[in-house]
Amino acid sequence: MTGHQEGLSTISEAVLSELIAQARKARDKAYAPYSRFRVGAALLGEDGKIYSGCNVENSSFGLTNCAERTAIFKAVSEGCQQFRLLVLTSDAKEPVTPCGACRQVMAEFAPQMNVIMIDNEDRRQVLSVNQLLPGMFTLTQ
Repeated sequence: MTGHQEGLSTISEAVLSELIAQARKARDKAYAPYSRFRVGAALLGEDGKIYSGCNVENSSFGLTNCAERTAIFKAVSEGCQQFRLLVLTSDAKEPVTPCGACRQVMAEFAPQMNVIMIDNEDRRQVLSVNQLLPGMFTLTQ
C-alpha cells in the first residue's frame, strides 16, 4: 500500500476487507454500456454502516454519475453526513483516482478522509481527500 495511511489504523482488517468486497460487488453492478469501464465504491460512515455505489452512465454523458458520488449521495439520503474511509475499485489494471467532481463532493463532507484506490491484483494507493484536491472549495470560504 502506498500513500497516506494516517487514520487507517483505526479501521480493522475485517472492516477493510468488507469495504473492499462491497466496492467490488458494487463495481459488478455498474451500468457502463458506453465506456465499458465499471467502477465501484464503498464508503464507511461514522455510523459504522457501509454505503456502496457504482457508476451509472447515460447517453447524455454529462448526466453520468460516478461510483463515489453514488455512495456519498446514498449515505446522505439515509442520514449519514460524516465519513471515515472510501474504497474505490475499477476494471483498470492500476488503481484509479476519483475524478475532480467526486473529489469536490468528498471535500464537502470529509476533507480529511482517506481514499483507498485498489485494482484487481490488490495493489493499493492511499491518499487523503486533501491530497487529492489541494485548494478545495469549502463551506467556510
